[in-house]
Amino acid sequence: QVQLVESGGGLVQAGGSLRLSCAASGSIFRLNAMGWYRQAPGKLRELVARITFGGITNYADSVKGRFTISRDNAKNTVSLQMNSLKPEDTAVYYCNADVVRTNMYRGESWGQGTQVTVSS
Repeated sequence: QVQLVESGGGLVQAGGSLRLSCAASGSIFRLNAMGWYRQAPGKLRELVARITFGGITNYADSVKGRFTISRDNAKNTVSLQMNSLKPEDTAVYYCNADVVRTNMYRGESWGQGTQVTVSS
């Protein structure tokens, strides 16, 4: 079993900042790409940012220049620094990882989600 646990969500005013963190634990051999997705009410889940094991990143156009994804491979963690937040960033944010387990099975794991609410 692999668990992803997010933290750091909350309520912030527009223009403010939040930092989300995600810690992976369990039967992990290697974490390949890790990422953050979000889902707003009535909308589909969308990719926010993604980072490969080697540190290559990509971002949704809507967050470029405002959000920064990073990871610590030794600690199996990934973080998302969110600056200049806008009301349209309001959503449940989910951590995601492409996991190779100790039994060499490869699959996707998701966290339970953390709410981010940006007030105008």
